[in-house]
Amino acid sequence: MSRRNTDVPSVVSAPLPSPVPSEEYERCPVTDVLRRVGDKWTVLVIVLLGRRPYRFNELHRDIENISQRMLTRTLRGLETDGLVHREVFPTVPPSVEYSLTPLGRSLLVPLSALADWVIDHRGEIAAARHAAQ
Repeated sequence: MSRRNTDVPSVVSAPLPSPVPSEEYERCPVTDVLRRVGDKWTVLVIVLLGRRPYRFNELHRDIENISQRMLTRTLRGLETDGLVHREVFPTVPPSVEYSLTPLGRSLLVPLSALADWVIDHRGEIAAARHAAQ
């Protein structure tokens, strides 16, 4: 929704040049965040961390088929974006726990809205895909 409560999504009401310059599209902050959130593992990691904090190996065990390298890259990217907090505990060996930051928690609301929309429209989407074959 737009900040003016017009019931028009702000992304739709924002003026865009025609054609949209590829350079502008690439620099767009929305494009940048959607690339991060739209990768293979990010949404799942955010959803799991939205339930509770996880240690690395625990998170790795709970996500089937993700490599340690990919989980590390995903967590580092989310940490860089300010969505995930990494806390190191002074144990031997050191243990690390990951949790969502307040910014990361705020992402759960639009992700939930998108998930609800998908569930509500999955039949229509499946029918359209079937018709396109």
